[in-house]
Amino acid sequence: MIQEAGDFLKNKLPNHPNHPKGRNPYAHVALCIKTKFNKSYKDIDDVKFNEVVDYIKYLKNNPN
Repeated sequence: MIQEAGDFLKNKLPNHPNHPKGRNPYAHVALCIKTKFNKSYKDIDDVKFNEVVDYIKYLKNNPN
């Protein structure tokens, strides 16, 4: 799902001065997940799977 979200967000993230060559949408999704859940996506408990899926959908609908 992260790969799919990254594909979807390619060229949709707003420009940022820290990323003069463009933003990496795959890293963006992974970092947003890590920030929200305080863990890498690989370390999040399985019971939170649906919550992570919903958050990824949110990121796709709200590129920032």
